[in-house]
Amino acid sequence: MTKHDEIRDGGRDLNRDPITKTPGAHPVGVGVGGVAGGAAAGAAAGTIFGPVGTLIGAAVGVVAGAAVGKGVAERIDPTGETEYWRDAHRERPYVKSDHDYDRDYAPAYGFGLQAREADRTRGWDESEDSLKRDWEASRGESRLAWDDAKPAVRDAWDRTDRTYDLYGRSDEYHASAFEKADYRGDGDEYAHYQPAYRYGAYARSRHPDRPWDESLESELSRDWGTRRGTSPLEWDRAKAAVQDAYVSHDHYSSGNYSDSGRDDNSRFRVR
Repeated sequence: MTKHDEIRDGGRDLNRDPITKTPGAHPVGVGVGGVAGGAAAGAAAGTIFGPVGTLIGAAVGVVAGAAVGKGVAERIDPTGETEYWRDAHRERPYVKSDHDYDRDYAPAYGFGLQAREADRTRGWDESEDSLKRDWEASRGESRLAWDDAKPAVRDAWDRTDRTYDLYGRSDEYHASAFEKADYRGDGDEYAHYQPAYRYGAYARSRHPDRPWDESLESELSRDWGTRRGTSPLEWDRAKAAVQDAYVSHDHYSSGNYSDSGRDDNSRFRVR
């Protein structure tokens, strides 16, 4: 498969098997219609987005797949999303003041993220009916009926699309820039560095106003083991590419990440 083939999708078909390049491979391992079943299977083990017993798509099978799956670096960091929505949900007009983030809204955000990662071939309108059915079977302790959960699910769904679009732009830019990178060694392949570039791009979207420094590097290094996918690079080699993507966002970012309806200047925040 050519380098052009790897990036031509613009981030909308990133779930290829990184070895065979077969479309459709994904560590999540479930389709939209299987989200509820996967959640039920993982309830006893707890979830990424909520407390033990909360039924969402991030179930035991999904977590295991993320830990060992060949495409793990293509996934969106669920822990980071948990913390993002913990803050961001307070500004959302659909959030009810008498409802709780962990109990009520985190499952909805997790459900939207999981559903979009599981199937990126269908749009929201095509998927809504099945999502509604799955939510009713998977909401666990959340007090949100579908009409109340829907805005949060859609919010996470749309943010997932924006993040993968960011990955696509990063891929396109760095596939070319890698040829002249001063940290590239003899025999190094772009595919080995791609997860690092995506990690840096995603980290920048999470911390748009934070400079690269030793503290940030230390934080990112701790998660590289779960973000590297099939990359053979240890952190001491990957960090240069992560930093490159983090600080060079102007070169590949459209700057139009926010569609929250708020008038702000956070150009590099994937809201």
